[in-house]
Amino acid sequence: MAATTIIPLHVGKGRTVAKALGITTAYINNPQKTDGGEWVTSYECDPLIVDDEFLFAKRQYATITGRAQGERDVIAYHLRISFKPGEIDAATANKIGYDLAHKLTKGNHAFVCCTHTDKSHIHAHIVFNSTRLDCTKKFRNFKGSAFAVRRIADHLCIENGLSIIENPKPSRGSYANWQGDTRPPSNRERLEQLIDSVLPACKDYESFVAAMIAAGCEVRRGKHLSIKIPGAERFTRLKSLGDDYTEEAILERISGKRIVALKEKPAMSAPAPFNTNHKPSLLIDIQAKLQEGKGAGYEHWARIYNLKEMGRTLIFLQENKLDDYEKLVETAADASSRFNNLSDNIKATDIRLKEISDLQKQIGVYSKTREVYQKYLASGRDVDFYEAHRADLTLHQAARNYFDSKGYGRKNPLPKMDALKREYATLAAGKGKQYGEYKAARQRMIELQTVKQNADTILGIRKPQRRVHERGEPSR
Repeated sequence: MAATTIIPLHVGKGRTVAKALGITTAYINNPQKTDGGEWVTSYECDPLIVDDEFLFAKRQYATITGRAQGERDVIAYHLRISFKPGEIDAATANKIGYDLAHKLTKGNHAFVCCTHTDKSHIHAHIVFNSTRLDCTKKFRNFKGSAFAVRRIADHLCIENGLSIIENPKPSRGSYANWQGDTRPPSNRERLEQLIDSVLPACKDYESFVAAMIAAGCEVRRGKHLSIKIPGAERFTRLKSLGDDYTEEAILERISGKRIVALKEKPAMSAPAPFNTNHKPSLLIDIQAKLQEGKGAGYEHWARIYNLKEMGRTLIFLQENKLDDYEKLVETAADASSRFNNLSDNIKATDIRLKEISDLQKQIGVYSKTREVYQKYLASGRDVDFYEAHRADLTLHQAARNYFDSKGYGRKNPLPKMDALKREYATLAAGKGKQYGEYKAARQRMIELQTVKQNADTILGIRKPQRRVHERGEPSR
């Protein structure tokens, strides 16, 4: 069962063709989404310099046909095919995506196919050049092209023993929207269901906040109230859920002024009042909050909240065998050091990946324009020849300047493209593994820093205050 979309890519305001292509191809080629670049295939182009190759073809098209459409020009087409979770593997998904693009373009357009495995549903992104390989024509996005894409995808799914959507409904929504009732509720839906389940027992706004915390949620107060339910990665502002879930609507529902019909789906049951799996959060400085104008209701809620967080902090210390304060300080420092080292390694890898990518692009440009440059030299640097091939010669000279700036020359020859590709693949794969360690190290560092700060508050340990000179400058 596969859902498909086809999206024309335009330059847009404030973007060049090169920038527009670079943004799209960089996203679909992301090693973190393609298992380190393992699920990337291409037709008549190099995935690492695909944006430059598409751009070069467009310049050839403009030279041959003399046509230029400006911002209205379609520079490429973005195909996406999403599969039912658990029904397909990445290799098959990539093959279907490749075959889909090849059949749709009839082999007349270069394309790159990247299969993303970072979501529960495997999906493939295909970007194909709107300009034909011979640079004389462009792809015609005919009326009904979306239907043609779906029909080709259905045939490919049947050939590979996959189910299809019998009566698909045209939609601009995401993959989750057409899964229907079989899909699990999203985090936003779970939050709405939880709010619906706790509101009937709330007497005022503060008791509502306390009930959400007791249900295992994290609450962040600011200009607008934000809540993160257990298992979610991000906070969600109540005002973003809809008219029935804004802070004003919550007050009206508590007072009985607003009646909201419950969703047809069963409400999510609230977790136990005290969930020990919930990670410790920072304790609240109650006195500071009271000075900001918080009322007695907030003070009562905050004291209960702090007691629960103290309990979670103690459990964390016991589970991690951090029964000595000095050991806690040392462990927190080691976690911070590990995170910083991983962060530095990833940054260094990113820098090298960019260097390799830039070098590959310039080598590609240099190779494609070298013949024109040699003919220019053979012409005795003829002015008319230069004007007729200004774009190619300018690109060639820019590539030569880039090589000079990087120290390449007779004594330091350019590396082979195959060697660069191998190094890039190795670094990208290593970065993918490092990124998993990086996220775990970051979470570990945050937990330990939170627990240490809570322990400092409980034990009454204060950070030394820096004395300030009369002019307001901190002493060194």
